[in-house]
Amino acid sequence: MIAIQRASRVVERNVVAYRRLWYVFVTGFAEPFLFLLSIGIGVGNLVGDVQYAGHSVSYDQFVAPGLLAMSAMTGALLDATVNFFVKFKYTKIYDSVLSTPIGTGDLARGELAWSLLRGATYATVFLLAMVAFGLVHSWWAVFAPPVAVLIGFGFAGVGLAATTYMRSFLDFDYINLAIVPLFLFSATFFPLSQYPPALETFIRVTPLYQGVVLERALVLGELHWTLLLNVAYLATMGTVGLRIASRRLGRLLQP
Repeated sequence: MIAIQRASRVVERNVVAYRRLWYVFVTGFAEPFLFLLSIGIGVGNLVGDVQYAGHSVSYDQFVAPGLLAMSAMTGALLDATVNFFVKFKYTKIYDSVLSTPIGTGDLARGELAWSLLRGATYATVFLLAMVAFGLVHSWWAVFAPPVAVLIGFGFAGVGLAATTYMRSFLDFDYINLAIVPLFLFSATFFPLSQYPPALETFIRVTPLYQGVVLERALVLGELHWTLLLNVAYLATMGTVGLRIASRRLGRLLQP
């Protein structure tokens, strides 16, 4: 309980800081909406129906859950990488934070929790937009926001760990180099069967694909036991990333 309370103070600090930067927080809602309107609905009118789980669904219904997973990923990664790096390297906020009873483990957990809060907010609003557009046809979709938190946990954990190794903003090119292929090759825009066999095998083990599979199954109501493997993948990814980030912060900030 003490560890949770200390981590919550880090979240509280970020909430207070964003009261004057609310417009930065709001901009995170725009990108998924633009993708949904332009690709899901605009291109969807040209593509027509696609095959999913043995039956036809409209293209916008197929794409929307993948964009929901992407929204959770980008929302969590933004704070776990760029914003975390600025506070860590330039503003030196963490030096002041660690002068309090808060330790490096509490700091990592607090920043991770804030990233999850931001990602969950983006995902929930996006899900409401999907409902408004008539793209949700299963009550299982109520579990889409918790799954978005799980997606954010996986990516935020890895993002925090990776950022502790970065020396300057130039290193963020590696983050972009990883995100763009994940975004394009995650079965978000095309069924997995449309990819070449070798690429299909690669996509199955990528992290964003795990989230896309989970969100699509919930929104379209096609559940099966193998989804537990996707859950385990993301949970392990976030746990390992958080452990690495905690240890690295301990070495860098409290040598």
